[in-house]
Amino acid sequence: MRKIFTLVVLVAATLVAIPAQAQIKFGLKGGLNITDMSFSSDVLSTSNRAGFFIGPTAKITIPLLGFGVDASVLYDQREAEFDDIHDEDGSIIRGQKIKQKAINIPINLRYDIGLGSLAAVYLAAGPQFGFNIGDKDQSLFDDVMSWKMKTSNFSVNVGAGVMLLSHLQVGFNYNIVCGKTGEVTFLETTGDIAKGLIRGRSNTWQISAAYYF
Repeated sequence: MRKIFTLVVLVAATLVAIPAQAQIKFGLKGGLNITDMSFSSDVLSTSNRAGFFIGPTAKITIPLLGFGVDASVLYDQREAEFDDIHDEDGSIIRGQKIKQKAINIPINLRYDIGLGSLAAVYLAAGPQFGFNIGDKDQSLFDDVMSWKMKTSNFSVNVGAGVMLLSHLQVGFNYNIVCGKTGEVTFLETTGDIAKGLIRGRSNTWQISAAYYF
């Protein structure tokens, strides 16, 4: 919680320190997550699942130059579903979902290309700081293994979109995790899966909409 507060203060200080000629708009942002979970070993696989995010956002634009910054504080929920595995006697243990609930703070540098007063195209990229607020330890496959999630993570966003009528923004974004999202530990030997520690990471495609007042 202290880290989240520190970052919020940092974002607020950035807003205060911007040039006088810059334009600031505040709004609300929300969207859809599609998580792509990958592991350091091929003995596990997951299916993509949809999640969502929502929270306040701010956009700073320097007129004429087209450059700016946007920052948000988002409640973010992501899911992945493990594929079925076989236990020692060959029977199938059904897969199950894992959920990640977090507060994410993306801070993106952006460049807007105006197409008149009705619309503009933008490109954006920047860091994102995430803090897990959900269950950090989740038991999976009838206690065959456990999923331990990191308390915090750092990732990078790359995206683009359009701004309509100076208020409505629609965007597409790819969130790339730097390092691991969590670790899988096997609690017992299960058929064709050996004991061990497997690291996982969850990159995410995002579709978003924001309205700036």
